[in-house]
Formats: sequence, structure tokens, C-alpha cells
Amino acid sequence: MTPGRGPAIYECRITHARTAPLRNVFSYRSYQWLVDLDHIPRFRRGLALLAQFRPEDHLGDPQRSIRENLDRFLASRGIDLGGGKVLMLAHARVLGYVFNPLTVYWCHSAGGPLECVVAEVHNTYQQRHCYLLRTDSRGRAETAKEFYVSPYFPVDGRYQMSLPEPGHRLAVSIVLHRPGGQPFVASMHGSRVRAGPAGLLAAAIRHPWSTAVVAGRIRWQGIKLYARGLRIAPRPGRAPQEGVQ
Repeated sequence: MTPGRGPAIYECRITHARTAPLRNVFSYRSYQWLVDLDHIPRFRRGLALLAQFRPEDHLGDPQRSIRENLDRFLASRGIDLGGGKVLMLAHARVLGYVFNPLTVYWCHSAGGPLECVVAEVHNTYQQRHCYLLRTDSRGRAETAKEFYVSPYFPVDGRYQMSLPEPGHRLAVSIVLHRPGGQPFVASMHGSRVRAGPAGLLAAAIRHPWSTAVVAGRIRWQGIKLYARGLRIAPRPGRAPQEGVQ
């Protein structure tokens, strides 16, 4: 997103590829928003049902704004952006429902350069965790896995993330490396389209109730894996917001 421009929609394909202990690959089309946290779009009347960005859907205190919560998270790790731009890639709330397996924040210092990237991961148990990343010039970073996501993987291994800031194209990926192999890859690739009322309506028509569909697809794949004999890894007792405040 070019500085000074409004929000963007990315029509994208999302792919999940599991290679071990069972092979399972699925992909689907959806759309994501890229918004400036200081200029979050707000639609009127019926369009608001198709796109809302609420603090309670993201990290921190729901009584504060998303920007305030992100700044507090960064401050707790010794980072002060000085009011610099923050861009968020996420699903909007659609028809009262939202599920964001991954929300990405590109955090710029007041002078403009990228200071850090925050990857906020949500699981299907209404829990979330934030990873603070220092990406290289190509948007790549590595970090230890610290959060229970798939019920079929324990909390071990390392993530290799590729999170370059989107422009006309979106291309992000996460690879989970575990002892003995590379068992999981998630990727999202897309193209930017106009994000005004017409663009929103077009995206909503092409992908009806997109957020519920995303959650449903993930759960359905989990059911199929269980039916194929994969068994659930115990889930650690964790707070709903872990590594967030």
C-alpha cells in the first residue's frame, strides 16, 4: 500500500500443505484487507455488515483502539514508533463474524522506514498470540513456535516466515519446521483491487460470508484428518491472549 493512499482489498488464494505424518493439501479463494490503523475505513448502513474492524477482534484491550493496543504491545518490548504508520492485513468482520488465522502488522517508525513486523496468530479455541519479528530486506524472519494452533501439532519447532509488505501483489507464507522435517506450509497470494463500496460489494458477492467459510474450511479439514487416523496433540493450558499484553 503506497503511503497516503486508502485501504486496499486483495483477492487471494490461500493454500495449506501438510506433509507429515499425513499428506493433506487444500486451497481456497478469499479476500483480505490492508488498512492503515490511523485511518480504518468505516462504511455506512448495510455495507457496514460486510466490513467492520473492531478492537475486540485483535490483540489487547477491547476498550482501546487497535492502534493503541499495538503501540502498548510494542512499548512492552521497548519499541516506540513515534506515531509512524502501521498497516494491518486482516479479514474484516462480515455479517457479525470474523476469524483471522493470521493478522500481520507492518510497523513503521516516524521517519518512514519499517521498524518491525507483528504476526498475530489466532487458533480455533478463541486464543491469540503475537510474534514480534525483525524481518530482513526481503521480509523474511524466523522465530520459535510458541503457540498451539493446529490440534495435530504440539508446540515445538520453528517458523520461517516471509512477510514482505504488500504492494500491487500480496505474497506471504509461513513454513513450520519440526524435528525430522518440514511438515506444514501456509501461503497467501493475491492481487490488489479498489477497496471502495463497489469493490467491497464485488468481493462480498464473489466470496459470500468469507470469514465463516474460512473457519468452516479449517474445521472440515481437521475432521477429515481425524477420520484418516491422525490424533490430537494435547493443548496446553494458556490464557486467551498469550504473548499479547
